[in-house]
Amino acid sequence: MRLLVQVLVVFILLSSCVKNNPDPSWLEVNEWQLNNNIELSGLEGELTESITNAKVWVNDDLLGIFQVPFRIPVLKSGPCNVRIAPVVINNGISATKKVYPFLNVYEIDAELVQNETLTINPVTSYKSFTNFWVEDFEDINNSIENDPNTSLATLQLSNENLAEFNGNFCGKVVLNENDTTWVANTTDQLAIPKGSECYLEIDYYVTNDLYTGLLYVSPDATTNNVNIRLNGQEPDVAVWKKIYIELKELVTASPNQTLFLQTFSAFLDEGDTEGLIYIDNIKVLWY
Repeated sequence: MRLLVQVLVVFILLSSCVKNNPDPSWLEVNEWQLNNNIELSGLEGELTESITNAKVWVNDDLLGIFQVPFRIPVLKSGPCNVRIAPVVINNGISATKKVYPFLNVYEIDAELVQNETLTINPVTSYKSFTNFWVEDFEDINNSIENDPNTSLATLQLSNENLAEFNGNFCGKVVLNENDTTWVANTTDQLAIPKGSECYLEIDYYVTNDLYTGLLYVSPDATTNNVNIRLNGQEPDVAVWKKIYIELKELVTASPNQTLFLQTFSAFLDEGDTEGLIYIDNIKVLWY
């Protein structure tokens, strides 16, 4: 009898909720498109992206973060303002999503109609005040140098294994039983202020683990801080990927008056006789 009463109470509550809620309007958001910002005059380099999610507000009410594309109900109707912020997977950790600070929010004024769907194709671009350091390997003199003291393998220009966004060349490193180690860094010293939003973007295709880091260059010493590991993929299923790596914490922890070099390192994976590393469209961004 007690169980029956509990079931009836739940049924009544659910019926009341359904009765009191109006038929929703529907919001459908498709995948992001990253466009050139004409104010940057091409400084942003190749427009590759992996914007997997969107943070959505309707009339300043936050609806949540959703993986694109998606379709959600909205308990509003009539004229409205919709804001959609680009969200990326932070540091390659799928559970950690963050509004990417260098991309513009998409905003539109529209009409929501009950039981009808408003479809939005969101567009974004890099913010005009972003600072960029870019290496896309389209020049024979690239800005990444092998460490002469520790690196056995070398970075070379390659026109192999190119995806549609790679342009004409990418960087290639081959690790084997003789050349077991690759250590390199950018040649340009980057003056990134403490507290700045700062990220590394990189497109990569790796069958061997690859480590990224940030080298502190100060008058007294240099210190390499390994940051994120890009896991090697099985050769028969390897594909090009893109990752967004946050550098703000490393920059903030650096000594005063420090310059920075982006670093890369790889060591032939245990049990393998060869490892391939392809990298392209490397960007360090800050503001």
